[in-house]
Amino acid sequence: MEFIAKTFYGLSVDELYEIMKSRATVFLLEQGIICQDLDDKDRESIHCFFTDGSRVTAYLRAFASGEDSVTFGRVLTLEHGKGIGTELVQNSIEEVKARLNCKKICVHSQKQAMDFYKKLGFEAVSGEYMEAGVIHVTMEKCV
Repeated sequence: MEFIAKTFYGLSVDELYEIMKSRATVFLLEQGIICQDLDDKDRESIHCFFTDGSRVTAYLRAFASGEDSVTFGRVLTLEHGKGIGTELVQNSIEEVKARLNCKKICVHSQKQAMDFYKKLGFEAVSGEYMEAGVIHVTMEKCV
């Protein structure tokens, strides 16, 4: 598998297609989340992902969300329990630190994913709230 990080305008049409296909597979088909996935944040994001051949197997997008903070969103893996998600987040943290000179990473974690982020050093900074019909908690990590 290969780790790739590109701006929106650096993505090939095939990469963008595979990213959107993976996002639909996880959020729409697996989790049943009905929301507007294409929210204009993609254009301003760094897209970090692993590929296996042409298939995007893990993905997140990162965008500036304050003077010195970055938000990770649309975090997914197609293959669970193999450590790919951990590798994705770790590699992405290093990539966005270098590109965006941030001091803090924020993620709107689904409640069921909080332990995953805690193992990576994120801490809850909010109570529970609904987002796209799913309970979330905002978590942050200083980098």
